[in-house]
Amino acid sequence: EQRTEAYLKIHPQGRVPALQLDSGEAITENTAILPYLGKQYGLWPAEPTADARALSLIGFFAASVHPAHAHISRPERYATDKAMFPNIQDAGRKTFHGYLQQVDQRLAGREWLLDAYSVVDPYALTFYTWGVRRELPMAELKNYTAFKDRMAQRPAVQRVLEDEKIKV
Repeated sequence: EQRTEAYLKIHPQGRVPALQLDSGEAITENTAILPYLGKQYGLWPAEPTADARALSLIGFFAASVHPAHAHISRPERYATDKAMFPNIQDAGRKTFHGYLQQVDQRLAGREWLLDAYSVVDPYALTFYTWGVRRELPMAELKNYTAFKDRMAQRPAVQRVLEDEKIKV
């Protein structure tokens, strides 16, 4: 649906996510949507330093982790020569896995990525599920796997995983 004329009016780049507000205005990009939702629903840190850490983490996810996965899933964005696709995908897989290892390290001794559960945590779970889908050695990432297990206990997360038919 993201390539339809109707959706392109919401987000001209045809990318997800996009959040259409009751006013009809659309907010696009995770770097804007997640802070907006977090502030609306009390899932965002109020203290300025914690706020900056949250923005930094979302920036890392949006500018590094997500694009690394795109090299695996959409190599055509990075080369027109299909012969290059396997090389792009291999490099993306290594880079993506390296970023997942960084998330694992960040979760050492922590329940959540920030000081409390926040909108950043479901974003991180998405990358875990992508790692599973790409058959990366996710079980080796002990902290990230424990985090995934905590997330999977949340009723809202269970509903989304079931609706999207995602196995973790």
